[in-house]
Amino acid sequence: MNPHLRYAFADRFAIAEVTFLGATHAHPDCRFRTRIAQAAIPSVKLLSGEYRAHEELYPIIYTLQSRLSAQFDVFRVCTTCVDNAAMTARLPDPLPSPTTWQASLDLGFERRDAGTVLARRHHHGPLRIQKPLYPEGPDLCHAIVLHPPAGICGGDQLRIGIEVDAGAQALLTTPGAGKWYRSAGALAEQVVRIKVGAGGTAEWLPQESIVFSGAEASMRTDVELEEGARYIGVETLCFGRRASGERFERGSLRLATDIRIAGQPVWHERGRIDGASPLLHSPIGLASYSACSTVLVAGLATAPETLAACRGVGSSEAGARFGVTALPQVFVGRYLGHSAEAARAWFIELWRHLRPALIGREMAVPRIWNT
Repeated sequence: MNPHLRYAFADRFAIAEVTFLGATHAHPDCRFRTRIAQAAIPSVKLLSGEYRAHEELYPIIYTLQSRLSAQFDVFRVCTTCVDNAAMTARLPDPLPSPTTWQASLDLGFERRDAGTVLARRHHHGPLRIQKPLYPEGPDLCHAIVLHPPAGICGGDQLRIGIEVDAGAQALLTTPGAGKWYRSAGALAEQVVRIKVGAGGTAEWLPQESIVFSGAEASMRTDVELEEGARYIGVETLCFGRRASGERFERGSLRLATDIRIAGQPVWHERGRIDGASPLLHSPIGLASYSACSTVLVAGLATAPETLAACRGVGSSEAGARFGVTALPQVFVGRYLGHSAEAARAWFIELWRHLRPALIGREMAVPRIWNT
């Protein structure tokens, strides 16, 4: 695939060239800061240098401008290579409001014969899964949840429903880090609802979420367990893009997690982290760390020897803080640091002790984590 979007305006090149998932490439008189996936803008097509008529270009320009203006510092048409009078006459006033994604994915896992199968799947919008995978044998089904746009923008709404029927076992993860882009003000939402039948197990292990400065984000996870069901979950958050010097100075992240067993609440957590909030530096908040991770395991009391083994797990990241505790039916682990990779390594070592005790299986890292 041609890595550039090249827009032609009549017989002249116009707008700019945009490199997907890469550095800035543009006309010398235009400036774009881009890090987007083609699927994030469905009406934009790769032109590969072809010339297109005015009428075909205007809808593309509108969509591109409305979609990117909320995500990047600079978005403007190249004034030196566009017939501005002709273009201005065709622009609507005001410009259309930005497009947003309304996406949902519903999955149902069942126990059949000697294994677990993905019996039900339904999707709307840009949420998919790859084919069911069985790296641990037929009893446990692995699934990779895909969000092709690769990032979540203001106004986007993602809904993921996972049902694991009695006796079935499922592990779900994502192919890479989730990205919550800065918003012009609209809230982006993700809701994950997980239901597990008696004797079933669900492991919800998404890779880290990167919350850009200026993002307006809401993440909610609801877990319903029947008696005898088991759940393992991890949530890792990175605030700002530390490697490029960005701090979480604007925006807000709202968090909600609920776990119920046989209809009874056993975990109820709410959080809100605002950009530049004192909570980012407070010892009762993030204590000036840019990454945090929470591990929740529910459905079985944690044996003293398992808890002791988890307390003995360390981190390769100098200065990181971490700890674990056990409630009657919930195990909780917390990590504070600057490295999502170190937080994952810490979780993997916890998982090495927790998984055999909870579901009778050795820890098995999803292959996608190593790619």
